[in-house]
Amino acid sequence: MTTDTTGLLTTPFDATSTAADVVSGLDLSGRRVVVTGGASGIGTETVRALAAAGAEVTIGARRPAPAEDVAAALRSDTGNDGIRVAPLELGDPASIQAFVSAWDGPLHALVNNAGVMAVQERTLVGGRELQFATNHLGHFALALGLHGALAAAGGARIVSVSSSGHLRCPVVFDDLDFAFRDYDPFAAYGQSKTANVLFAVEAARRWADDGIVANALMPGGIFTNLQRHVGGDDYIEQAKARFAAAGVTFKTPEQGAATSVLLAASPHVEGVTGRYFDDCAEASVVHERTPTTLAGVAPYALDPANAQRLWETSLGLTGLG
Repeated sequence: MTTDTTGLLTTPFDATSTAADVVSGLDLSGRRVVVTGGASGIGTETVRALAAAGAEVTIGARRPAPAEDVAAALRSDTGNDGIRVAPLELGDPASIQAFVSAWDGPLHALVNNAGVMAVQERTLVGGRELQFATNHLGHFALALGLHGALAAAGGARIVSVSSSGHLRCPVVFDDLDFAFRDYDPFAAYGQSKTANVLFAVEAARRWADDGIVANALMPGGIFTNLQRHVGGDDYIEQAKARFAAAGVTFKTPEQGAATSVLLAASPHVEGVTGRYFDDCAEASVVHERTPTTLAGVAPYALDPANAQRLWETSLGLTGLG
């Protein structure tokens, strides 16, 4: 672990590194990992890299049948038979509880990767706005349910996949579900992604004595099935042109998974906790965003008071308090 001239943590990897680069030379045999949403996009590349290094990986999947096909292909590609699929619907408390109840033994890393982005119409699940419920509350309940397994591992890691979208909106505690605000798909997504960062900040504080570290990250500008709600291929082509004009470079899914894998397994970040990373390095705090800002973390996303308030609020909303 090293730091740059501003005191931010750096690693030998950067925006061009792939997940395979990050695990090169590592032996993760004996480590058990859960990757939510591991059957598509950067989730699949996260699973691939960790399994190639010897980890036993469980994919938490909303649609188990197609996920089984992905897992079979990954087992063949990596030569690792320890890749399995378990049903997991993050918007359904019963599904989360079933996943938790079925888990046995220690858990060395939980990669909260699954997510939904920019649902165009305000949608509620269990009385909560869909993106906040899925991206944050579902992962919150999952982590709490697996806390014992994480603590039992000794030195476990939680990886919270956020987004530069968090720069669009803080957590608005007085109106989490857009009951009073005009619903905006990207603001709702941004709020949920800010929650992902705040969860890591507070988990780092609360669970430090259990040997658990927690960090959040921005994977980079990557086009995957995540964009299906905002126009799919048409949106992607328009976004590519807009960002290219601003000099922004996009990543492949293999590159997008690199920071997740770094935080889940690399010795370069051993003991690091409560931070936000992008491009395989700790991100700087930014105080203003532009329409093409993809780097940096908003101060409200790292604020300890916000993190503690969100945790307490989430306990109430999930009934886990």
